Amino acid sequence: MTSESQKRLARRRRSGVSRNLRTNFLAGILITAPIGITFYLTWLIITWIDGRVTPMIPEHYNPETYLPFGIPGLGLLIAIVVLTFIGALTKGFLGRWLLGASERILARMPVVRSVYAAVKQIFETILKQQSNAFRQVVLFEYPRRGCWAIGFLTGRTEGEVQSITEDEVLNVFLPTTPNPTSGYLLFIPKKELVFLSMSVEEGIKMVVSGGIVTPPDRRPEDQKAIPKIASADHDKPTIPLEHEPETTP
Repeated sequence: MTSESQKRLARRRRSGVSRNLRTNFLAGILITAPIGITFYLTWLIITWIDGRVTPMIPEHYNPETYLPFGIPGLGLLIAIVVLTFIGALTKGFLGRWLLGASERILARMPVVRSVYAAVKQIFETILKQQSNAFRQVVLFEYPRRGCWAIGFLTGRTEGEVQSITEDEVLNVFLPTTPNPTSGYLLFIPKKELVFLSMSVEEGIKMVVSGGIVTPPDRRPEDQKAIPKIASADHDKPTIPLEHEPETTP
């Protein structure tokens, strides 16, 4: 083997080793980054709650007073117990009376009552088990024809918005990427929405990842072969897709 061949073989070996190291490094990041970030965010939330709840515990009842170390999650545990107790208390006569009295006091405050009503409505919509909010992923054209966005159905439009509209309108929340907690509320005619089979969790993952994480199409094979959306053609409607009847020459 000539010296030139030996040099080429050595370069290939070094290139192979470098490629393997880079692949292993990226694989390590892919495995450890999601786990590490999840634990870090969880730790931040627990620490934040502990820092605000634990100082409110009387010194004689605080276990950390008698221990040489702190107890992670103590504030979170106490917050859960207190919230559970308050929820149980509101089921009784005294609890309902106190809640009603508090709401009547808040209703007399010009600015506070608006904030309270909005926050209460949001939490009731999200936390009630019978609510249909954020239960379906939809696809619609936004911000122009031929450009598509994913949104989450939050309910049927009611009130003045629906009354002045001839079409049946639905409330759609359009999240932003990569932070799905912010976005826009859109009122879109039902006939212009494409209802997707993916779950809400899969839709959120797709939004947060910027499209990197794409859920598979779980529809039956016969439905996959039938397109629901026509090709984009300037201002021509793309949904619902209507197949024109074939004409004989």
